[in-house]
Amino acid sequence: MADVGMEKKVEDLTLNNSKSAGKKSKGKGDSAGSSLKELNPWPQYIHDRIALFDELHAAYKDKVASYSRSPIKVTLPDGKVVEGTSWETTPYEVARGISQGLADNTVVAKVNGVLWDLDRPLEADTELKLLKFDDEEGEYVFRHSTAHMLGEAMERCYGGCLCYGPPVEGGFYYDMFYDKGSVSQTDYPALENVMKSIAKEKQEFIRLEMTKAELLKMFEYNEFKKRIINERIDTPTTTVYRCGPLIDLCRGPHVRHTGKVKAFAVTKNSATYWEGNSEAESLQRIYGISFPDAKQMKEWKYLQEEAAKRDHRKIGREQELFFFHELSPGSCFFLPRGAHIYNKLTEFIKKEYRKRGFQEVLTPNIYNTKLWETSGHWQHYAENMFSFDCEKQKYALKPMNCPGHCLMFANRVRSWRELPLRLADFGVLHRNELSGTLHGLTRVRRFQQDDAHIFCMPEQIESEMQGCFDFMEYVYGIFGFTFKLKLSTRPEKYLGDIEDWNKAEESLSNSLNASGHPWELNPGDGAFYGPKIDITIHDALKRAHQCATIQLDFQLPSRFNLQYSSDEVAVTKRPVMIHRAVLGSVERMIAILTENCAGKWPFWLSPRQAIVIPIAAPLNDYAEEVKDKLHDAGYMADVDLDAGNTLNKKVRNAQIAQYNFILVVGENERQAGTVNVRTRDNKVHGERSIDDVLTRFKHLAETHEKDAEEKF
Repeated sequence: MADVGMEKKVEDLTLNNSKSAGKKSKGKGDSAGSSLKELNPWPQYIHDRIALFDELHAAYKDKVASYSRSPIKVTLPDGKVVEGTSWETTPYEVARGISQGLADNTVVAKVNGVLWDLDRPLEADTELKLLKFDDEEGEYVFRHSTAHMLGEAMERCYGGCLCYGPPVEGGFYYDMFYDKGSVSQTDYPALENVMKSIAKEKQEFIRLEMTKAELLKMFEYNEFKKRIINERIDTPTTTVYRCGPLIDLCRGPHVRHTGKVKAFAVTKNSATYWEGNSEAESLQRIYGISFPDAKQMKEWKYLQEEAAKRDHRKIGREQELFFFHELSPGSCFFLPRGAHIYNKLTEFIKKEYRKRGFQEVLTPNIYNTKLWETSGHWQHYAENMFSFDCEKQKYALKPMNCPGHCLMFANRVRSWRELPLRLADFGVLHRNELSGTLHGLTRVRRFQQDDAHIFCMPEQIESEMQGCFDFMEYVYGIFGFTFKLKLSTRPEKYLGDIEDWNKAEESLSNSLNASGHPWELNPGDGAFYGPKIDITIHDALKRAHQCATIQLDFQLPSRFNLQYSSDEVAVTKRPVMIHRAVLGSVERMIAILTENCAGKWPFWLSPRQAIVIPIAAPLNDYAEEVKDKLHDAGYMADVDLDAGNTLNKKVRNAQIAQYNFILVVGENERQAGTVNVRTRDNKVHGERSIDDVLTRFKHLAETHEKDAEEKF
């Protein structure tokens, strides 16, 4: 069986730690510069934990052996039915019955809609799906299993107390309480060497259900696990998973064994707080990445190198777009060229608002907290708000616009003839993000959104949703983004009646079906006030970003007692509220666009649209005249009058600075009132009149042409 002889294996590994570490120090994975080595002996809690696990697992196997077996039917996605036996047949055996290749490439199973270990016996008639790494849930499980491998290496090297170790977007991490020092980048090779040995051993993942009392005994050495057990677990039993010497609280499921993880790397580390609470203990967090194939790791490393070159913080400095300062952490200073991009984005959306029947409004930045108590945000979101006392009243900076828009709707009696009422607001928002989570423009404290709220009648929901989809498709089409849709449904903690939630989820589901786009269900991830459609875009480096959102809300209209007079005599009804954004945070969208285009801005957004270069000093006045005409027409134009550089050097500097168009002027151009046009990619368009240039610029800007330099 999976755990037979494991105690002996652990003892042998412990005794051989020094020897194996000595061998590794001579090899390719040398951890020179780090004093980190496997502990010898390992902490006593590892042995105590294994002893209890072996005892309980033996009892569990005896219990399963006593269960009566009966024939079951396993139904595959194509409708094919496979015969099996309860408590014996496993998903892996079913996969192997189809083909060994399928069995080898399957990461995890889905049994009657629930993720399931491949080696866990089926218990009754089953609808079975087999998920590979390219499935989102398969990737999640694969990375979760690798996190356990990292956790094992951390215990074997540091001896600290493990906390949480989840898969996250782009990899996984493990938190550890370690009061004997801190993790260093020089530790990575040592950790990776241990993980290599873990993979080589093909340690099986073994699932076991335990009672709360048994869990408290197993993790008596770990204060953080005891907190989780006492505060988070409200069921009679919960599960642990074991791989090698590691045993950890975990819902699972996992890959069959650690040998499935063919490529992995420790990527970064940071300090964090227990459960994000800055008043709690400081923890060490170690991140990693993994793949089932070395080629995928190679591609990932290439994309990481490319991402580093495209980092919006780096490009923001180089192009003088924006900066941050310690005197206002999480709040960006946009320089003139960065402000140009910011304003162009907001102007673009505002123009679409006017076409699509939205009305722009302005609302206060500061509200009495009574507003947030009415909306429910104070009960659920107060810790993320900046609040202060004034004249014995408590106030807060707004983190979102929706309650203010509810006050606007309620300002006077509304008629059904006014609906749908679409209110748009670029108001400044503030959220009290932890300092450790701030990251360039992607996680800030001060930001603006293309935030809008639609108040409509229930029968208008689906047509309004279609309008939201059309708006989103148009904007993302301009940017060249592809996207995926998910319907996030009722979370565990929610406001309102279950019937309202069911109606809202049904309306969104119908709207998604009518949109013609494929979509997925994301159970339990809705906002506390209503279900939502999450839109994930993908950039040039295949990275996913969540920007747009569409949320249906029956709760706020009820909490603010919003009403409109219906077409029935003396009858008032309650509107439905749709929250929607396309760009999301303008700051975050600028970060995404910066990295997507690598600072090579499309003409209509560009902070450097054109530069005029005279070939000699006597032509400086004409060059200035041309620049002024471009500037007066609304374009970001400059002139290079530096006498210290040759013409070729000036052109090259302009190309490096990513000016979309370079307009060279000589004596012939001055006499003819023309310019000689070339692009940052060195495409020469030749001599054009200034009026022709302005006409072409106007067309390229208004049509948001992606390849403006080519199509000039």
